[in-house]
This record gives sequence, structure tokens and C-alpha cells, in this order.
Amino acid sequence: GLYEPSHGSAPDIAGQGVANPLATILSAAMMLRFSLNQPEAADRIESAVQSVLAQGLRTGDIWSEGTKRVGTREMGDAVVAAITKKTITG
Repeated sequence: GLYEPSHGSAPDIAGQGVANPLATILSAAMMLRFSLNQPEAADRIESAVQSVLAQGLRTGDIWSEGTKRVGTREMGDAVVAAITKKTITG
């Protein structure tokens, strides 16, 4: 299969920390689920993304009042932390 987020490479915003990494992260979950037969790993990633969004973290493109605007790295780090926490605590 071919898995990629629907956005382009966005060279105009490269290095600015404003890109939303969630589509790329969720594309990796799709690859794990549908090509690599790793549904548990895909579930962990998808749950981590849901957890981060439930905490109110948002990149600028999906930000709304009452949520916390974060940059690309902070969003990615939050997802990694949620995956790690889920793995450690079960």
C-alpha cells in the first residue's frame, strides 16, 4: 500500500513549526494496520492522537478558542509521550 498524508511538502512553511504532523502520524498507523499486520501498534498510535486532541492540544490549522495552540514539534512530542505512557502503563 501507499500511505501518505493529503498535504504536500509545504516548502513555504518549512522550519516554522506550524505544520500539523497528525496526518503523517496517522498515515503511519494505517501502514502498520493494513500493510504490516500490526493492529496493536496502530491502535496505540490512534489512541495517542485521540488522547492529545482530548487534552485540547491543537496546531494552528485546527485551533479554536478554548484549546491550546502548539507547534509541530510540541504536537509530535505530545503524541510520542502519549504512546510511551500507554505502553508503560498498559
